[in-house]
Amino acid sequence: MIEIVHTGPFNTVQDLGRPGYRNIGVTASGAMDSLALKIGNMIVGNDEGAAAVEIQTFPFRARFSGRVVFALTGADCGATLDGVELLPWCTYAAEMGQVLDLAQPRAATRAYLCAQGGVDVPSVMGSRSTSLRGGFGGNAGRSLAAGDVIGLGEIVDAAWPKDGLAVIDPGLALSEMFPPSSDGLLPIRALPAGEHELFGADAERFWEQTWKISAQSDRTGYRLSGDPIKPTAPVEMRSHGVVPGVIQVPPSGEPIVQMSDANTAGGYPKIAGVIEADLWRLGQARIGSRLQFVRTTHSEALAVEKAVAGYVEDVRNTSQMVKRALKAMA
Repeated sequence: MIEIVHTGPFNTVQDLGRPGYRNIGVTASGAMDSLALKIGNMIVGNDEGAAAVEIQTFPFRARFSGRVVFALTGADCGATLDGVELLPWCTYAAEMGQVLDLAQPRAATRAYLCAQGGVDVPSVMGSRSTSLRGGFGGNAGRSLAAGDVIGLGEIVDAAWPKDGLAVIDPGLALSEMFPPSSDGLLPIRALPAGEHELFGADAERFWEQTWKISAQSDRTGYRLSGDPIKPTAPVEMRSHGVVPGVIQVPPSGEPIVQMSDANTAGGYPKIAGVIEADLWRLGQARIGSRLQFVRTTHSEALAVEKAVAGYVEDVRNTSQMVKRALKAMA
């Protein structure tokens, strides 16, 4: 088990979400950086969709009540275990009573604590993800609080390597597909959406200008500040389904990017949609970050998605190789 000693708001239990219920108004939720969650789970021997702790407010401190193999992925938080520095994207074993500390990230914004066995909380609609807006899932439907004790699931491979199983940060491994920020400006690829042409000349300004993630942003959506963009004429639309990545433009003219806790429906016009392979980068962007949307094509989006899938498959193959080796040694 893991005891939460110190935490902040919005640190929650998340997995890959609960798809399939949007038709009844239930948001999917799930990790903001699903790539970090998948990789963290695989290198500790879990199924890639196992529940983990998503940490986005710091400092964070937890105490282990027994031997636990774990990994920290996502943001590099200068983590320590009983004062000894830890590397991100690498497995470690904590013994009973040891304390894990995470400081403010050096870059990015969300870290994932993935532990062997996965976080064991009740499954609601097929997922252990926390829906803060709905007040269900995760740890009683709320953020983690000091004094909470979260259990872990059954350990399948007790002999799993306790340390040293590591992967390259996807930002580095996929650097050709994900160029680094230039002058602090994060490029995010997107495709024009259904109402793009209704914005006339403002549609081009959407792509050309720099947007800033405002303080009015959360897991539901990122509200962007910048020069407002508006349709050439008033638009009356029926509510329609939306998913993470959809960029809507409310009457204020400042776009909203739907994120993991995206609304299930909305009537604001859609100017663009972030490609799925870039959502994990957006999920790691901080409040105040500057973005520029890069108009891409379906073929380019598929190429990036294929590269990410290849990276995940390489890690999956390594994990499966370790499992086969352990089975042969048993």
